[in-house]
Amino acid sequence: MKHFRLLTVLTVLILALGSAGSVYAAIDPPYGPGQYGLTAAVLCEELTMRAAPDSSAKAVRTLRYGQTVSVMNQADGWAEVVFGDGEDAPHGWINADYIIIDPAWYRTEKKTPVYAWNDTAAPKVALLDINTDGFMDRDTYLPILKEEGDWLLVSLRGAVGWIHK
Repeated sequence: MKHFRLLTVLTVLILALGSAGSVYAAIDPPYGPGQYGLTAAVLCEELTMRAAPDSSAKAVRTLRYGQTVSVMNQADGWAEVVFGDGEDAPHGWINADYIIIDPAWYRTEKKTPVYAWNDTAAPKVALLDINTDGFMDRDTYLPILKEEGDWLLVSLRGAVGWIHK
């Protein structure tokens, strides 16, 4: 009887430990429509939000890489956006070439190599790491630009790279 109990306890322990494996990366689905429209992510280092859809219009705010806005309307290469929530949230126009609308997101929690093209023999262009510089730390979200088989093309602060799933 003692052997049976010991065997049962060991089996449960092994099963519990085996199923407690860590998830090191996740693909989060697009946000979908929000209060003002679809969410878009900024793909360049800095993007100026303007009062009108014109590059000479008054600057309203500077957006940074990875920040998100709600897209209310699009016209002639410009997107009418709201930055934040609430009635007093900044509103304006940004160049639509520098955003991705309603992307899925890649999130990593371990060192992850990023390749120049979708092949592990390709040169590595980056190594996503858990560090303290504020850019590539735990739970950093990267917008997914394209999915191709077991590979994801992600935005990397103005550049792109491939991650093997």
